[in-house]
Amino acid sequence: MTYNSIGLNTSKTKDLANDLNYLLANFQIYYQNLRGIHWNIKGKRFFDLHVKFEELYTDANVKVDEIAERILTLGETPLHTFEDYSAKAQVKVGKNISEDDKAVRLIVDSLTELLKIERSILEKSDDANDEGTNSMMSDFITEQEKTIWMMTAWLDE
Repeated sequence: MTYNSIGLNTSKTKDLANDLNYLLANFQIYYQNLRGIHWNIKGKRFFDLHVKFEELYTDANVKVDEIAERILTLGETPLHTFEDYSAKAQVKVGKNISEDDKAVRLIVDSLTELLKIERSILEKSDDANDEGTNSMMSDFITEQEKTIWMMTAWLDE
């Protein structure tokens, strides 16, 4: 068994890095969706949602960086082209969304997809004894579950 510079099994960290790259691709689509709805939102709730969407895309941008840096920490290379993101991502691309309900629904649907990926990574990182990735996924999951709760409350679901 071979170990990397942070003391983790290299075959397990390679698999984790692949999964993190998949998460990265999906997060990049989510981030871009947030930018789009921030720019294009219209209607009576514009002021509140415009600010909220900026808060969310700023947070998503930080998470994108954290995911990429974790991939590097594990000894692998993060994806970094839109071609790669588009080819690998499952998160639906939101195009020309300006209605408040559709914008918030896109966020809920996107976060639901991200949570599935993060929970899978959480299981694998636990098995690999990778506390760094495990902690990151736990933090992401906790925040995103709360965001989904708030967004579904806003949608009155």
